[in-house]
Amino acid sequence: MTKKDILKIVEEENINFFRIQFVDINGFMKNVAIPRSQIEKALDGKIMFDGSSIDGFARIEESDMFLVPDYNTFVILPWRNQEGVAAARIICDVHKADGTPFDGCPRGNLKRVLADAEKLGYTMNVGTEAEFFLFDLDKDGLSTLDTNDNAGYFSLDPEDTGLNCRREIIETLESMGFEIEASHHEVAEGQHEINFKYADALTCADNTVTFKWVVKSIARKHNLHATFMPKPIFGINGSGMHCNQSLFDLKGNNVFFDKKDPLQLSETAYQYIAGMAKNARGFSAITNPLVNSYKRLVPGYEAPVYVAWSTSNRSALLRIPATRGIGTRVEVRCPDPTCNPYLAFAMMLNSGLDGVVNKLTPPSSTDTNIFDMTPNQMRRAKIQSMPGSLLEAMTELKKNKIAKETLGDHIMEKFLINKEKEWDKFRTAVTDWEIENYLDLY
Repeated sequence: MTKKDILKIVEEENINFFRIQFVDINGFMKNVAIPRSQIEKALDGKIMFDGSSIDGFARIEESDMFLVPDYNTFVILPWRNQEGVAAARIICDVHKADGTPFDGCPRGNLKRVLADAEKLGYTMNVGTEAEFFLFDLDKDGLSTLDTNDNAGYFSLDPEDTGLNCRREIIETLESMGFEIEASHHEVAEGQHEINFKYADALTCADNTVTFKWVVKSIARKHNLHATFMPKPIFGINGSGMHCNQSLFDLKGNNVFFDKKDPLQLSETAYQYIAGMAKNARGFSAITNPLVNSYKRLVPGYEAPVYVAWSTSNRSALLRIPATRGIGTRVEVRCPDPTCNPYLAFAMMLNSGLDGVVNKLTPPSSTDTNIFDMTPNQMRRAKIQSMPGSLLEAMTELKKNKIAKETLGDHIMEKFLINKEKEWDKFRTAVTDWEIENYLDLY
């Protein structure tokens, strides 16, 4: 899409409001809203903002930043059309005042990592599966932990009372250009999943943050709160975001596929798996960035907590789905939907490429249910566990050799500062569990 194309659509669709969006280090979508008179200025990348006001961006003395739009992300917002007056959005990269890319911009950082991969002859495709809960709102419009559905996995009407909301989410996404492949009720009451077609890594990251925004916006229309929190309720399944990923060569061939191999996997695929297994503990803080993330990553709730791979075993961290040919891929099952997809994709890509570049050999596949294995059996199989807390994950991130190279000095430093503050707040908080268990006893 070109600037001329966008201005034509603005005129034809009577777009009077324009949201210029970008993503901060924590993965939160930010935006500047401008009227129609400023759209051309925005398309020329001349909209300035104060970077010192965005968490993890810049210091006050170097705060002037510009939003440089990616024309291909322009889309009309279906739910914002009011009496024939429409609104649209466009996603931007953050640049410094001198016109150079800002090294703290997660989107720009992913573009840099993808460019490095392209020099090796590869592009990355990703498909995400972000689960979420729909909760009722109270009389003040605040979220409760209540849901009036009693549905389970793949339930039908009338148990799935979130169906109407989910249907409107799908219709909205489709009108914005998403190709929806499937949707269904998930295992827990009030839990849902909507799957959309894979894309190149940058487009998928854009789609993932857009998906979360749309889900929350449409849920609010239905007097519901949508949350992507990994583990909102104790004792039931949490929400993950499985990431299906594959490498293609520059001619468009899936380099993970080899029909001559017994599993129809190429040497590159095995090496990529090896790199992922080697670096999994190191990228956990990026793919699972909250204190709450590690309440989901515990045995017994289908969450993958063990670093292993398999073609069929869903208890393994890395699974190779049955599809072959162009659909050959590695499904990484640990990420949750609170991660910043730009950072997560960059870390997972370079983790896999670490195996490819250094020609690593993966461990033997684990085709039995790891949850049923004894500690001795896991030790003999050399199966490690993923970090059990955000603190442990941060320690592993600091030790990981490719993390600093992948994230860059700025993002690495600011990310760790934010997460260390989060951990310290959690460490010093007095929880309801402590009150219930200790107050009367002692």
